[in-house]
Amino acid sequence: MTDIDRLFREYHQPLVRYLARRLGDRDWAEEVAQETFLRAVRQESIVSERAWLFAVATNLVRDEARKDARRRRRLELLREQARAEEAVEPEPLTLERSQEAAMARKALEMLCERDREALLMREEGLDYTEIATALELSVGSVGTTLSRARRRLVEAYESLQQSPRGTVRGTHAAS
Repeated sequence: MTDIDRLFREYHQPLVRYLARRLGDRDWAEEVAQETFLRAVRQESIVSERAWLFAVATNLVRDEARKDARRRRRLELLREQARAEEAVEPEPLTLERSQEAAMARKALEMLCERDREALLMREEGLDYTEIATALELSVGSVGTTLSRARRRLVEAYESLQQSPRGTVRGTHAAS
Protein backbone atom coordinates (compact mmCIF):
# COMPACT_ATOMS: atom_id res chain seq x y z
CA MET A 1 0.00 0.00 0.00
CA THR A 2 1.37 3.40 -0.96
CA ASP A 3 1.27 6.47 1.22
CA ILE A 4 -1.33 8.10 -1.02
CA ASP A 5 -3.59 5.04 -0.70
CA ARG A 6 -3.30 5.24 3.08
CA LEU A 7 -3.88 9.02 3.07
CA PHE A 8 -6.93 8.59 0.87
CA ARG A 9 -8.48 5.83 2.96
CA GLU A 10 -7.77 7.63 6.21
CA TYR A 11 -8.74 11.21 5.32
CA HIS A 12 -11.04 11.18 2.28
CA GLN A 13 -14.36 10.88 4.14
CA PRO A 14 -13.60 13.50 6.84
CA LEU A 15 -12.24 15.87 4.20
CA VAL A 16 -15.30 15.49 1.98
CA ARG A 17 -17.65 15.96 4.97
CA TYR A 18 -15.80 19.16 5.92
CA LEU A 19 -15.89 20.43 2.36
CA ALA A 20 -19.55 19.51 1.87
CA ARG A 21 -20.46 21.50 4.97
CA ARG A 22 -18.24 24.35 3.84
CA LEU A 23 -19.54 24.43 0.27
CA GLY A 24 -23.07 23.13 0.66
CA ASP A 25 -22.56 20.85 -2.34
CA ARG A 26 -21.38 17.24 -2.06
CA ASP A 27 -20.27 16.95 -5.72
CA TRP A 28 -18.21 20.10 -5.48
CA ALA A 29 -16.74 18.83 -2.21
CA GLU A 30 -15.68 15.61 -3.97
CA GLU A 31 -13.98 17.64 -6.72
CA VAL A 32 -12.04 19.78 -4.26
CA ALA A 33 -11.04 16.69 -2.26
CA GLN A 34 -9.82 15.04 -5.45
CA GLU A 35 -7.70 18.07 -6.31
CA THR A 36 -6.35 18.10 -2.74
CA PHE A 37 -5.22 14.48 -3.03
CA LEU A 38 -3.67 15.17 -6.44
CA ARG A 39 -1.61 17.90 -4.82
CA ALA A 40 -0.65 15.48 -2.05
CA VAL A 41 0.69 13.07 -4.70
CA ARG A 42 2.91 15.86 -6.05
CA GLN A 43 4.11 16.85 -2.57
CA GLU A 44 7.49 15.37 -1.61
CA SER A 45 6.77 15.25 2.09
CA ILE A 46 3.91 16.25 4.35
CA VAL A 47 4.64 16.92 8.01
CA SER A 48 1.15 17.05 9.51
CA GLU A 49 -1.00 15.11 7.07
CA ARG A 50 -4.50 15.97 8.26
CA ALA A 51 -3.71 19.64 8.85
CA TRP A 52 -1.95 19.86 5.47
CA LEU A 53 -4.88 18.27 3.63
CA PHE A 54 -7.43 20.52 5.33
CA ALA A 55 -5.28 23.62 4.71
CA VAL A 56 -4.86 22.80 1.01
CA ALA A 57 -8.58 22.05 0.66
CA THR A 58 -9.48 25.30 2.44
CA ASN A 59 -7.17 27.27 0.16
CA LEU A 60 -8.64 25.61 -2.92
CA VAL A 61 -12.12 26.57 -1.73
CA ARG A 62 -11.02 30.17 -1.16
CA ASP A 63 -9.49 30.35 -4.63
CA GLU A 64 -12.57 28.86 -6.23
CA ALA A 65 -14.86 31.17 -4.24
CA ARG A 66 -13.08 34.22 -5.58
CA LYS A 67 -13.57 32.97 -9.15
CA ASP A 68 -17.11 31.66 -8.89
CA ALA A 69 -19.05 33.79 -6.39
CA ARG A 70 -21.75 34.71 -8.89
CA ARG A 71 -22.10 31.16 -10.18
CA ARG A 72 -22.58 29.78 -6.67
CA ARG A 73 -25.29 32.34 -5.89
CA ARG A 74 -27.09 31.39 -9.08
CA LEU A 75 -26.81 27.67 -8.33
CA GLU A 76 -28.17 28.21 -4.83
CA LEU A 77 -31.17 30.09 -6.19
CA LEU A 78 -31.81 27.30 -8.69
CA ARG A 79 -31.48 24.71 -5.93
CA GLU A 80 -33.98 26.58 -3.75
CA GLN A 81 -36.42 26.86 -6.67
CA ALA A 82 -36.10 23.14 -7.37
CA ARG A 83 -36.73 22.30 -3.71
CA ALA A 84 -39.78 24.57 -3.68
CA GLU A 85 -41.15 22.93 -6.83
CA GLU A 86 -40.52 19.42 -5.46
CA ALA A 87 -42.16 20.17 -2.13
CA VAL A 88 -45.08 17.83 -1.56
CA GLU A 89 -46.87 18.55 1.68
CA PRO A 90 -44.19 17.12 4.01
CA GLU A 91 -44.98 16.21 7.56
CA PRO A 92 -44.75 19.28 9.82
CA LEU A 93 -41.88 17.72 11.77
CA THR A 94 -39.88 17.15 8.57
CA LEU A 95 -40.65 20.69 7.41
CA GLU A 96 -39.58 22.13 10.76
CA ARG A 97 -36.30 20.19 10.66
CA SER A 98 -35.70 21.32 7.12
CA GLN A 99 -36.34 24.96 8.06
CA GLU A 100 -34.09 24.70 11.11
CA ALA A 101 -31.32 23.12 9.05
CA ALA A 102 -31.68 25.87 6.44
CA MET A 103 -31.56 28.50 9.18
CA ALA A 104 -28.47 26.87 10.69
CA ARG A 105 -26.75 26.87 7.28
CA LYS A 106 -27.72 30.49 6.76
CA ALA A 107 -26.41 31.42 10.22
CA LEU A 108 -23.15 29.61 9.45
CA GLU A 109 -22.87 31.55 6.18
CA MET A 110 -23.27 34.80 8.12
CA LEU A 111 -20.03 34.14 10.02
CA CYS A 112 -16.71 35.43 8.79
CA GLU A 113 -14.75 32.90 6.79
CA ARG A 114 -12.21 32.07 9.52
CA ASP A 115 -14.88 31.49 12.17
CA ARG A 116 -16.92 29.28 9.83
CA GLU A 117 -13.88 27.22 8.81
CA ALA A 118 -12.68 26.83 12.40
CA LEU A 119 -16.10 25.57 13.52
CA LEU A 120 -16.41 23.14 10.63
CA MET A 121 -12.88 21.80 11.13
CA ARG A 122 -13.51 21.30 14.85
CA GLU A 123 -16.81 19.56 14.07
CA GLU A 124 -14.84 17.26 11.78
CA GLY A 125 -12.57 16.31 14.69
CA LEU A 126 -9.45 18.34 14.02
CA ASP A 127 -7.57 19.25 17.17
CA TYR A 128 -6.40 22.77 18.01
CA THR A 129 -2.93 22.21 16.54
CA GLU A 130 -4.34 20.98 13.25
CA ILE A 131 -6.83 23.86 13.05
CA ALA A 132 -4.05 26.32 13.84
CA THR A 133 -1.89 24.89 11.07
CA ALA A 134 -4.72 24.78 8.53
CA LEU A 135 -5.89 28.34 9.26
CA GLU A 136 -2.44 29.79 9.92
CA LEU A 137 -3.28 30.76 13.51
CA SER A 138 -1.35 30.31 16.71
CA VAL A 139 -2.49 27.30 18.72
CA GLY A 140 -3.32 29.61 21.62
CA SER A 141 -5.77 31.64 19.53
CA VAL A 142 -7.77 28.64 18.28
CA GLY A 143 -9.78 28.33 21.51
CA THR A 144 -10.63 32.03 21.43
CA THR A 145 -11.52 31.82 17.74
CA LEU A 146 -13.80 28.82 18.33
CA SER A 147 -15.45 30.42 21.37
CA ARG A 148 -16.10 33.65 19.48
CA ALA A 149 -17.33 31.72 16.45
CA ARG A 150 -19.79 29.69 18.55
CA ARG A 151 -21.13 32.86 20.19
CA ARG A 152 -21.53 34.57 16.81
CA LEU A 153 -23.22 31.48 15.36
CA VAL A 154 -25.77 31.46 18.19
CA GLU A 155 -26.36 35.21 17.73
CA ALA A 156 -26.81 34.81 13.97
CA TYR A 157 -29.18 31.85 14.43
CA GLU A 158 -31.25 33.74 17.01
CA SER A 159 -31.47 36.80 14.77
CA LEU A 160 -32.75 34.59 11.94
CA GLN A 161 -35.35 33.05 14.26
CA GLN A 162 -36.63 36.52 15.13
CA SER A 163 -36.99 37.61 11.48
CA PRO A 164 -40.46 37.26 9.94
CA ARG A 165 -41.22 33.75 8.67
CA GLY A 166 -43.40 32.69 5.83
CA THR A 167 -42.88 35.66 3.59
CA VAL A 168 -42.16 34.58 0.06
CA ARG A 169 -41.14 37.19 -2.48
CA GLY A 170 -43.45 37.75 -5.38
CA THR A 171 -46.57 36.21 -3.83
CA HIS A 172 -48.32 39.43 -2.80
CA ALA A 173 -49.82 41.83 -5.30
CA ALA A 174 -48.55 45.37 -5.21
CA SER A 175 -51.10 47.83 -3.82
